[in-house]
Amino acid sequence: MKVPRLQDAKRLVVKIGSALAVDQATASPRTAWLAGLAADLSELRGQGTDVVVVSSGAIALARGILGLSGRRLRLEEQQAAAAVGQIRLAQAWEAALSAYGITAAQLLLTLDDTEDRRRYLNARATLNTLFAFGCVPVINENDTVATAEIRFGDNDRLAARVAEMIGADQLILLSDIDGLYTADPRLSPSARHIPVVSAITPEIKAMGGEPPPGYSSGGMRTKLVAAEIATGAGVAMAIALGRMDRPLRALADGARCTWFLPQPEGRTARKRWIAGSLQPMGAYIVDAGAVRALRSGKSLLPAGVTAVEGRFERGDPVLVRGPDGTIVARGLSAYANEDAARIIGHRSEEIESILGWRGRDELIHRDDLVVLLSTAAGTDA
Repeated sequence: MKVPRLQDAKRLVVKIGSALAVDQATASPRTAWLAGLAADLSELRGQGTDVVVVSSGAIALARGILGLSGRRLRLEEQQAAAAVGQIRLAQAWEAALSAYGITAAQLLLTLDDTEDRRRYLNARATLNTLFAFGCVPVINENDTVATAEIRFGDNDRLAARVAEMIGADQLILLSDIDGLYTADPRLSPSARHIPVVSAITPEIKAMGGEPPPGYSSGGMRTKLVAAEIATGAGVAMAIALGRMDRPLRALADGARCTWFLPQPEGRTARKRWIAGSLQPMGAYIVDAGAVRALRSGKSLLPAGVTAVEGRFERGDPVLVRGPDGTIVARGLSAYANEDAARIIGHRSEEIESILGWRGRDELIHRDDLVVLLSTAAGTDA
C-alpha cells in the first residue's frame, strides 16, 4: 500500500494537544499558531476536504484563572477547570477560523457517546450535518460531566474514535515530536525514526514511552493506541510535528512524520459487526421496490416499508425482510418502532408533519445497513 498524502484526504480529523494550543507560561491561547493552523484548514476545505478538529487545552487555559497551576488535579477540579476553560478554548477557535470565513462548531463528547449506539448515531448525524453547512467542528472530551469510568482521559483516543465514527480517510496527530522512534529520542541518541508503520505489532507497541512533562496527558503510548483504533477502522494516521506556523502545509509538502497504514479490512469491520454480532430487536417488512433499492446501495426509506415488527429503540439492530419474508438486510434503525410505524409508507418530506418533529430521512442509513446475499442473517454482501 502506498504512503498516504494529506492532500488526498476527503475527510480529515486533526488532533491538537494542549502544549500546542496553549502557551504554558501564560496559560493563554497561542493565537498566532492557531491562526496559521486555521489557514491550513481553510486551504484543505478549499480543496473539498471535510475537516474536524479535536482540540485539547480547556483545562490548561483555566489553571491560571483558578489558581491550579503546577499540580495534579483531582477529577472534580478537572471538571471545574474544563467548565471555565471550554469557553476560552471555543472563543480562540472561533476567532481563528472566522478570520477565514469559516464557522466553528463545538461538540463535547465522552467515551459513552462513541460506544452507545444511540449516542453514536446522534453524534455522527450532527457532524455530517455540520459538514453540509460548511462548518468546522471543534471537539473535546466533555470533562465537565465525564466520570472516571466513562472518560477517554486523552484526546488521542477520542480523535481516533471520531475518525472511525465519520469514516475519515486520515487522522493527523500534531505533536511535539515528528513521529515514532525505535526508542525515546530524548533519552537515546541512537533512536531511529520510523517513517511508515504497516501494522501495530507488539514490537511497535513496546516503543511507546512515558508521557511528556507539562500539560499533556498522553504521550506516545496513547498515540499508538489511537493508531490501533484508527487503522483498524480503515483510517490512515500520521504523527507529525506541530510546532511550526503552518504544520499541515508542512506535512503536505513532505515534512518528516510517521504514517500508520490503514488495515485493508478496516472499512468492513463495522459492517461485519452489524451483520453478525448484534441480536435483532425487530424487523421492517419492505416491498419489492425497496429490495431493489437496497441491493443497489441505497438507504431504507419509509416509503418502501409496509410493516414494522417487534419493539426497538433508535439505534437498535433490526432485520429487513422482503415481501416474501426473506431476510434481505440488517441494520441499525434511525427510529423507535412506534415512530417508525407512523411514518412507513410515507415520503421522507412528510415525516415532520406526521411526527411533529423532523427526524432522519431514512429508517436505516446505508452506512448502518448490510445487504445480505441470502436468508442467512450473518452473510455479508
